[in-house]
This record gives sequence, C-alpha cells and structure tokens, in this order.
Amino acid sequence: MKVLAPALAVMVMLPQLSTAEIYKTTDAEGNVTFSDTPSGDGPSQQVELPQTNTSAPPPDIAPLTTSESDAGADQDDAIAYKVAIMSPANETTIPMGPGNFSVSASVDPAPAGGSLLQLYVDGTPSGEPQSGTSWSLTNVFRGGHDLTVGVVDKKGTQLAVSAPVRVYVLRPSVNFKNRN
Repeated sequence: MKVLAPALAVMVMLPQLSTAEIYKTTDAEGNVTFSDTPSGDGPSQQVELPQTNTSAPPPDIAPLTTSESDAGADQDDAIAYKVAIMSPANETTIPMGPGNFSVSASVDPAPAGGSLLQLYVDGTPSGEPQSGTSWSLTNVFRGGHDLTVGVVDKKGTQLAVSAPVRVYVLRPSVNFKNRN
C-alpha cells in the first residue's frame, strides 16, 4: 500500500505538470537556469513548450492461429533439454599433433520434433546440425578453444546449450624449425 500512494500522487499531479510554467533565467555571468518560478538573479522569460506528442494505443489484434505442423514445433520449444559435453573434459590439453580430436555430448531427453544437435567451436557452428552426439574435429588450430553443444530446431533457433568446455590444442609451429 505504501508503494501505491506515491504512484497515485504522481498520477494525480500529471495533468498539472503538463500545464506548469517554466522560466529561463540568465544571470550576470551568463549561467542559464530553468525553474518553475521566476528567479530574482536576473531577467526571466517564460519558455513555451510544444504540445506533448501522444498517440492512441494500437487496436487489439487477435492471436495468430497455428497450423498442425507448427503445433509440433511449439511443443518441441517447451521441452527443457539438458545438454552436456562428456568428452573432452574442461581444461583438457590436446597433445602435440595435427589438431584432431573427438567431442561427445549427452542430451536429455533425446531431441524430438526435428530438433538436432549443433557443435560450436568458439561460438561458431562446426559442420551441419546432426542427430548424433559425437563429432570428429580435424586440423583445429593451436591455442585455446571453447566448445559448446546446442539443441536447435528446424529453423536453426537454439533451444538449449551446454556449459562451455575449454580445450587447449598443441600444434607444431612453423616459426621454429628443427635445428638438427
């Protein structure tokens, strides 16, 4: 009830605020101030405000009806998927080599209604969405990479995503040649 009282007071005052007079005063040093009363610091002039821009609310629009095929997609959106990357483990270092490794994930419940799984490497989709839960990555550049797996619908909208897993890939550098 305490919150309602200030809100009610503001609503009652709104019509009066729109008709309030505003005065502009410039003092001897050139400083400009605005107030609701004329100031004694210098000559004040009343500021004419333009009409407040208002518009009527839009008319009520009837909700769109969905077709039978869209109804299945809406049900799929309501499913709360739990997605997790099973391997590699977080903070894994991929040993020196060509940058090849596998990623496997789990999802509960299994994707339905045309939903698929998408692997993301550093936020970018890797390959096409698929129904399987494992991916083979090849020629991954050296350095740290964040992996996530998401459940996506037919339109590519992400329905759920796993927690990120960070991997570090070791690769030979072309900057350091063998000195044998």
